[in-house]
Amino acid sequence: MGENKNVRLKLARIQKDLSQEQLAEAVGVTRQTIGLIEAGKYNPTIRLCNAICKVLETTLNDIFGEE
Repeated sequence: MGENKNVRLKLARIQKDLSQEQLAEAVGVTRQTIGLIEAGKYNPTIRLCNAICKVLETTLNDIFGEE
């Protein structure tokens, strides 16, 4: 996952006024997992990517797509 994807995820989460903890709870993972994804240190499954996008009301391409 490239840096731009990490930044897009964090910005989308902040735009929805969600903390890492709130997003994590909504998608069924730990806050640490969300933090690792945003830091580019964890490659989420497609299922988790879909869940994150659903909560953030965005698309996979918007968050995780290539530039």
